[in-house]
Amino acid sequence: MRTSAFLYPWDVVGDPDAPARIADLGVQQVTLAAAYHSTRALTPRHPGHRIVTAEYAAVQYPPDEGRWAGRELRPYQQAWTASGDPFAEAADALAGAGLDVHSWVVLAHSSRLGADHPDTSVVNAYGDRYPWAPCIARPEVRAYLVDLAAEAAVRDGARGTELESCGWYGFAHLHAHDKVAGVGLGDAAQYLMSLCFCAVCRAGYAGQGLDPGELGAAVRTALAPVWSGSGSPDAGWEAVGKLLGADLAEATLRWRTEVARSLQEAVTGAVRAAAAPGFQVLLHADPAPYRCGANVGVDPGHILSVADGVVLPCTGADAVREAVLGPFAGRGSDAVVAANLTVVRGMGGSPDTLERDAAHAASLGANQLRLYHAGLAADPDLATVAGALSRLG
Repeated sequence: MRTSAFLYPWDVVGDPDAPARIADLGVQQVTLAAAYHSTRALTPRHPGHRIVTAEYAAVQYPPDEGRWAGRELRPYQQAWTASGDPFAEAADALAGAGLDVHSWVVLAHSSRLGADHPDTSVVNAYGDRYPWAPCIARPEVRAYLVDLAAEAAVRDGARGTELESCGWYGFAHLHAHDKVAGVGLGDAAQYLMSLCFCAVCRAGYAGQGLDPGELGAAVRTALAPVWSGSGSPDAGWEAVGKLLGADLAEATLRWRTEVARSLQEAVTGAVRAAAAPGFQVLLHADPAPYRCGANVGVDPGHILSVADGVVLPCTGADAVREAVLGPFAGRGSDAVVAANLTVVRGMGGSPDTLERDAAHAASLGANQLRLYHAGLAADPDLATVAGALSRLG
């Protein structure tokens, strides 16, 4: 089964041993970050550093000034790797080790964008802004994301791309020093806390026959039991309907689905227009359309008519893989259905069960693997991964 490992450019730049070490795992491909959100990352084997602090969402290459000149929304360039073009430098080194390189592009997730341009952010029913979550219904945000995707995806040395957060982002966020776990939020509360009430979304709800003010009040009323600790922890879309009311829930989802689908169509079209024939476009996705975040909610039939395939979150129990892979089963032999498995023990991954989990994913229709994350994993994790991949063949 074709396997790709995720990497950051700083895992490779300045470490001449990194490409061979990755190739020796038994992977055929690397999914290399070209545009990524802020993070603090451990580099346990790098000869020059142990920690990289990427202070803001940035591109890992020099942006095209001709594309962005005079535009208010434009990508930020990284400043924590000495290379002038860390993506290109890392991609060239990895290709020299016989590895295919695909770009990894994070789109609707940027805290700095929201800090510098507050009006671009999702606004919840209480009026709170989420600076990490640009509202994808806003025309200026959509124009920015489409051009960012086309530029960041189609880099020299990349044979394809994987688009993360190509849809709605919401409340859930691995924010610095998060203090939000005091009240447990199930699927329904997460969805309601992720609904946007900016001017554009309010107009969108009105187009679905809703009064935006009444909808906001209904959301706040529905969430009141959650804040008192008496809310339902039920999961799934039915829980959203139970909390908000089925008709209201369906109307909000129609608006959000329309917005997300049109963005995904525009983004994939722009990437293909910028790329050579055969350039592969995949989306990080979840088959539950109401979900938001890194793995955006999609309708399987629609997304496979738009992209070449999907990367699905498959870490955890068998039931997790069954839930995300099942809806894609039998939807076209040419589509890529990649099972994304975390192999870093310290991040909740299970390299010891990689062989078994991969076989289970394959039995459910997965035809590729993604391993998160070869740069972050400890040596014992990587050794276990190499052993598992050698047996999988």
